[in-house]
Amino acid sequence: MPLVNYEVRNRIAEIALNRPPVNALTEPMLDELLAALAAAAADPLVRAVILRSNVAQRFCAGLNLEAVDSGTSTDLRALVEKLYLRVCDAQRDLSKPSIAVVSGAARGGGMTLAISCDLILAGRSATFGYPEIDVGLIPAIHYAHLPRIVGRYRAFDLLFTGRSFGADEAAALGLVSRVVEDERVLDQARALAQVFAAKPAEILELGRDAFRRENDMDYRVSVAAAVDDFCAVASTEPAREGVRAFLEKRKPEWALPSAQE
Repeated sequence: MPLVNYEVRNRIAEIALNRPPVNALTEPMLDELLAALAAAAADPLVRAVILRSNVAQRFCAGLNLEAVDSGTSTDLRALVEKLYLRVCDAQRDLSKPSIAVVSGAARGGGMTLAISCDLILAGRSATFGYPEIDVGLIPAIHYAHLPRIVGRYRAFDLLFTGRSFGADEAAALGLVSRVVEDERVLDQARALAQVFAAKPAEILELGRDAFRRENDMDYRVSVAAAVDDFCAVASTEPAREGVRAFLEKRKPEWALPSAQE
């Protein structure tokens, strides 16, 4: 069974995450996602791209923590580089608009996939969050972009409490483009994709490139640094304990700092 489904119809490429139960991201899954983005980029008949989930009530839970726990530091860096750097580059090189359709829960690396797109449409029941800190990790890539979208202090709240929040709050923060009733969100995304497909392709490509260039500024450099930051934190003992505790379905036992003499 493919981990990512790819289909083109009516000039729209639909890329669907397909790893039940929660679309936890593995390196093979990211490889399939990158291949799908490359196929959409190379197809002149594709005029817009939709990224969605085939798993009910889940968009993407983020990185597969079993891989984080069991892999070597080299394995982890390869996984994070694909999620942070290569997905970012693939979206940059796509040359056509991309729309994330978030139905259900988006967490951690799932948020990374969503924000890589040009727009985010959320179902009314969608929920969002950056829970990495609760397992001893950090959502490093979101340090680079979230304060620019929602402001420094609201970003700190979301990133360092790890709390989940709903679609209406996400819209109020400017984190999603539109909130649509759950049963209509995919149809709305397809209709929006057709709006883009009707535009002159060359102008849309040039305009999108200019828009990303003006708004990204040093974002790509920040993303590269975020890989180092994530991997540095993941190598610590609190991170190892947090990930193990999550996998073992228990509360982490954080070591207290030693008392100062």
